[in-house]
Amino acid sequence: QVQLVESGGGLVQAGGSLRLSCAASGRTFSRYSMGWFRQAPGKEREFVAAINWSGGSTYYADSVKGRFIISRDNAKNTVYLQMNSLKPEDTAVYYCAASTGGGPYNYWGQGTQVTVSS
Repeated sequence: QVQLVESGGGLVQAGGSLRLSCAASGRTFSRYSMGWFRQAPGKEREFVAAINWSGGSTYYADSVKGRFIISRDNAKNTVYLQMNSLKPEDTAVYYCAASTGGGPYNYWGQGTQVTVSS
């Protein structure tokens, strides 16, 4: 079983920054593809960003491109989401996810709340 624990959420004013962290259990983290998703009140979960096992490839949703940066530190079994120039529409519960076999994301964290005030 893979356990993922997000942290770093909170309340921030528009234009501010937050850095989310996702700590993963196990010693095979370096082989996981990792992603960040978010879900706003009354909305469906949406993709935010992804990073491959080595950190050499990243992908972002158009809504966050240029503002958010996903990174990973395999030695620390941790993936990060640096969020800059935050907007009220970024308000959501943010979840990290892992793909352990190269297919769909099969493990999910509990989520961390990000609230951006105008």
